[in-house]
Amino acid sequence: MQTQIAKNTVVTLKYTVHDSDGNMVDDGQHPLVYLHGGYDGIFPVLEEALHGKKVGEQFTVKLQPEDAFGDYDEELVLVEEASQFPENIEVGMSFERVGEDGEDDVVYRITDIAEGKVVVDGNHPLAGVALVFDVTVAEVRTASAEEISHGHVHGPGGHHH
Repeated sequence: MQTQIAKNTVVTLKYTVHDSDGNMVDDGQHPLVYLHGGYDGIFPVLEEALHGKKVGEQFTVKLQPEDAFGDYDEELVLVEEASQFPENIEVGMSFERVGEDGEDDVVYRITDIAEGKVVVDGNHPLAGVALVFDVTVAEVRTASAEEISHGHVHGPGGHHH
């Protein structure tokens, strides 16, 4: 029996993701498996588009930045003194900075090092980027009671938290 994607089904997707210029963002080497029904396993707009689809269906969803990794925030770009960093830093390295007032930690990426200054960017690398998902529904099954109570999929190798 063909199961439709509905709340509390486990969905396996084959997918690729491109940016709006057609550059590959994620080649989807590993299928995406998630628990459907508002458990924050995938972007809500994508989940909405998947609702009611059946195995074998293919479609494309374009997510605007605010529906994916958010808009680019200039305030998250900081210029710091190089002396505050270890000597072996390189462009592309990331580090976490714990937010004040117990706010969420922000991961900063080093984007430039010059003249004793280090430019760090707390935006997600895909912030401000519209993403195009090409999706094929590979498998749909009913979630187990345990998966539903935990709010996520338990893989074949047991379960990991």
